[in-house]
Amino acid sequence: MEIKNLGPKLRKELLDVIETKTKISIKSGIDYIPVSGKVLSPNDILYGVDSTIDSWLTSGRYTEAFENKLRDYLGTKKTALVNSGSSANLAAFYSLTSSNLKDRAIKKGDEIITVAAGFPTTINPFIQFGCTPVFLDIDINTHNIDCTLIEKAITQKTKAVIIAHSLGNPFNLGIITEIANKYNLWLIEDNCDALGARYNGRMTGTYGDLGTLSFYPAHHITMGEGGAVLINNRRLSPIVLSFRDWGRDCFCDTGKDNTCGKRFDWKKGDLPYGFDHKYIYSHIGFNLKVTDMQAAIGLGQLDSINSFINKRIENHNYLSILFKDLEEYFILPKATQNSEPSWFGFLLTIRPNVNIKRHDLLRFLEDKKIGTRLLFAGNITKQPAYKGLEYKVIGDLKNTDLIMNNSFWLGVWPGLSKDNLRYMFDSVKEFLDSNKK
Repeated sequence: MEIKNLGPKLRKELLDVIETKTKISIKSGIDYIPVSGKVLSPNDILYGVDSTIDSWLTSGRYTEAFENKLRDYLGTKKTALVNSGSSANLAAFYSLTSSNLKDRAIKKGDEIITVAAGFPTTINPFIQFGCTPVFLDIDINTHNIDCTLIEKAITQKTKAVIIAHSLGNPFNLGIITEIANKYNLWLIEDNCDALGARYNGRMTGTYGDLGTLSFYPAHHITMGEGGAVLINNRRLSPIVLSFRDWGRDCFCDTGKDNTCGKRFDWKKGDLPYGFDHKYIYSHIGFNLKVTDMQAAIGLGQLDSINSFINKRIENHNYLSILFKDLEEYFILPKATQNSEPSWFGFLLTIRPNVNIKRHDLLRFLEDKKIGTRLLFAGNITKQPAYKGLEYKVIGDLKNTDLIMNNSFWLGVWPGLSKDNLRYMFDSVKEFLDSNKK
């Protein structure tokens, strides 16, 4: 992408400032080791400055460039940039409720298959719409959906499967896509934690009818806030864009008019013939667009995506080697068969027979200035916001409860060094050794 507003002199002056702001140096035992974080290059910031000087501000040339580059990287049919990963899930789900889909449109009271061990914004859109979540348990090793339960959960009301690739580890797309096709179900892949992961050599986020991404600073690439809907079903493309852009029927890009060539020649709803197409609304939509400054930073980040992913894999592999010596205490994460994860974190599950209290271990690590996180909501049915909610559970949630009570994860993001990782392991071992005494 051309940086057209910055001459050589100004660019050098800016770089002198930016380079000091983007350097990462985390000293183990002295600095806090965050569980996740962003890695910015000077060029990312230059893109952001350049887009600001354009003075367009809303979605513009950088947004278009980012959408196209992300589409080509992943191999999707289209991408739609939005203002957060949560908004991506919102736009993705609501597109499936469109009356344009006729008998396949999701309606209030329909059932959606998902997992209880996940993040709220994966499921909130369909709960808010009025659908019933059907919660399934997870496999304890991959911390993804237990595929043996899916067909048991399907009823005449089942319309979709909406689940996330947990901590960058793909769920079994072979089985799930087969089931979705067999029962004519929509599939949304929440790919927010798994950018760059592959299943059978193909990028995750490209198997479902729709996929979603987040560009919050904790994720694989960032633009501060931001997200994307990955569109693999061409029928859904105009619907997603409509829900993103106020629900309008018009499909002109921001700042453009009359793409359809008949702006004043439409007759829709009960509106008069010739009503301006820019102001015809076919859905009860939202405004989920991103700014061009965000897109500009994201475009720079895409230049580094492969190195980020490789570093995450390298860090996860190193922790796997270290923690192999502690398998008597922890269930260690395993990649889903036929997958190449793009790891978001390193999950540790304290074995049920081990006399360790998780909160004691986490307090010890935090005192050592080591960041930790739980597997998001744990068992979401236990969360206060979901009490009294109408939902179904197929089987039990034994592994979900084990995750809720015994699991936590450590960081593998690219800003962490081997020294940081070794310090994290040594600190866990120190706690275990002191617990023996």
